[in-house]
Amino acid sequence: MNFVFISPAYPVTCTQFCDRLHRRGVNVLGIGDVPYDTLNDQLKCALTEYYYVNSLEDYDQVYRAAAFFIHKYGRIDWLESLNEYWLPADARLRTDFNIGVGTREDRIGDLVRKSRMKQIFIEAGIPTARQHVVSDLEAGLAFVKETGYPVIVKPDIGVGANGTYKIKGEDELRAFYRDLPETPYVMEEFLCGDICTYDAILDGSCEPLFESMCTYPPVIDAVQSGDSIRFFTVADVPAQLRDFGRKAAKAFGADRRFVHFEFINITKDYKGIGKAGGYAIMEVNMRPAGGHDPDMMNYAQSIDVFDLYAQMVTSGSARIPEDAEHYVCAYAARKDGCRYVHTPEEITERYGSHVVMTEEMPPIDWPSMGRYVYMAKFKKKEEMEEYFRFVLETAE
Repeated sequence: MNFVFISPAYPVTCTQFCDRLHRRGVNVLGIGDVPYDTLNDQLKCALTEYYYVNSLEDYDQVYRAAAFFIHKYGRIDWLESLNEYWLPADARLRTDFNIGVGTREDRIGDLVRKSRMKQIFIEAGIPTARQHVVSDLEAGLAFVKETGYPVIVKPDIGVGANGTYKIKGEDELRAFYRDLPETPYVMEEFLCGDICTYDAILDGSCEPLFESMCTYPPVIDAVQSGDSIRFFTVADVPAQLRDFGRKAAKAFGADRRFVHFEFINITKDYKGIGKAGGYAIMEVNMRPAGGHDPDMMNYAQSIDVFDLYAQMVTSGSARIPEDAEHYVCAYAARKDGCRYVHTPEEITERYGSHVVMTEEMPPIDWPSMGRYVYMAKFKKKEEMEEYFRFVLETAE
């Protein structure tokens, strides 16, 4: 099997996906815009060959790289970047080279445009916030008259919380329209609650082979205020979230993919959406969760999601050990500009038996994922809450 992996060096977890595919006998062919010598040793060993391009933004260069691999190794069976930014290019390559697995150009708009997603949510009967495609101030004022403040504005096509703002009143709304971005934006009513994700590896019938949930405080608040980052992953997915996640997978035809769907666990009743404690879908991402979320899934369920994905690619199924222990995996990340009470050495001294990873994140991830990460696993949520307090406590 020939698997072309676009941008195998980023995100960092791509190394693990390539490694497990390689171990399962897959011919992993990388195309990237960083020199081969800068790749880590594990990734170098996993790649059958690597084709360097000056820029992944230059489609002609990437097209020639894929054509070279076809000439040398034969037909491409699978092509992925596992990176939201490159999904449109992935779809174009699949179309141009008639690659059977994965989304092609005629369907990519459904997966990257939040306005298109919204229509599919509504048609599938999955609760979701009201949305307005940003046009002019008058239309924005009319929308806010229906929903009230605050509202969220974000790029129609965007990655993570980049370019996303919470507008709390009319002065902020008018300021937004005075400096209206050139890129298309959408406006949504704000729903109170934490973000909960439905993460899954899906088979050829859009049925889950693996499922997980991650819970975050609103990421936009951390990005805009510069607050420290905290969130956690658990093995057990609540029934309603699981049902809505599976329904969304079917509605989008998400077969043979690792998906990351974002929901709000609402904390008050919303007419037309649901009661407090229920879930409303925000958006779908046809790729794994970013950062170290896949690692957190591994620690929470004592499994290897990278290998589960490779099993799905090579056999169409995946096996999860029945006796795997379950934990809650906590992610605490510090940001620059804050004075923290406890030193890294004190964290290690107190929680060394629980800490599973410490790392400095790449600069591109600092706004949304924090800079210095301390990841730990616990049997009880109460232990996790004390851990968050200790790691993220700041001096007055």
